[in-house]
Amino acid sequence: MNERIIELTEINPKDFFGAHNSTIEQLKRYFPKIKIVARGSKLKIYGEFDLLNEFEKRLEMLIKYFNRYNKLDENSIERILTSTGKEEKSGGVKAKDILVHGVNGKPIKAQTENQRKMVSMMQNNDMLFAVGPAGTGKTYTAVALAVKALKEKEVKRIILTRPAVESGENLGFLPGDLKEKLDPYMQPLYDALRDMIPHEKLESHLEKGVIQIAPLAFMRGRTLDNAFVILDEAQNTTHNQMKMFLTRMGKNAKFVINGDPGQIDLPRKQISGLKESLLALKDIEGIAQIYLDDKDVIRHRLVKSIISAYKGIETD
Repeated sequence: MNERIIELTEINPKDFFGAHNSTIEQLKRYFPKIKIVARGSKLKIYGEFDLLNEFEKRLEMLIKYFNRYNKLDENSIERILTSTGKEEKSGGVKAKDILVHGVNGKPIKAQTENQRKMVSMMQNNDMLFAVGPAGTGKTYTAVALAVKALKEKEVKRIILTRPAVESGENLGFLPGDLKEKLDPYMQPLYDALRDMIPHEKLESHLEKGVIQIAPLAFMRGRTLDNAFVILDEAQNTTHNQMKMFLTRMGKNAKFVINGDPGQIDLPRKQISGLKESLLALKDIEGIAQIYLDDKDVIRHRLVKSIISAYKGIETD
């Protein structure tokens, strides 16, 4: 009898094996002539050579499904174990439109025409400026693109950053160490990640540095290779900060710079680094710009009306 040891990497064995090892039990029913022993992240399998090969093939399909959809239930296991190996389309949503499958398998895709343009532009450019008001999905779409690139191993890490501008609040009086003071400013980035990556896997990525969230000042002196890098709230960068950030770009890197020129929190007379860069870099090949507007708002229906109302005031 042949023996093989298969080690599960980059997934949580408890989630993959299911409650009371339900996944293992289904595998045993499908492969009754194979002895399967699960210990921690390792599977020991015993049986005939050809059966072990088929078992590994089906297990690989299950792992691929689990990594893609962040879930594995009895029905999906049954489909995979009895399928010809071709994956199904996802619930009426075209597979090509899905950026990633989020927590509980939720398909995440661009929702508006301009968001779809963001996706298309990132396929053909290494740097993208996404400009528009709050609620237009700039950050969410950028994070989805970053998670997709990480899952497909196009990059080795995701780096999310933003300038720590106080927006009328006093950062120094907030409780805690520097990270705790800055976490509220990074919350939109955490929120998007929590939608797309299961909690334990996200915590693991953060702990290992696969995903890094840091204030812009921490980027100084670094070279960002093999990374998908997102600069959020870029309207609050100064000239020096923006130049410093843009010149961190290393080999095999993708940069997305998000900002809303209508919400600048810099002191008066301080020129926004975003506004400068949009003018200075507009004709450089490999750098794209997309302008989102109230048609791209995907929050509460009133947000679109609020943006339109303020636009009227600001042009008076």
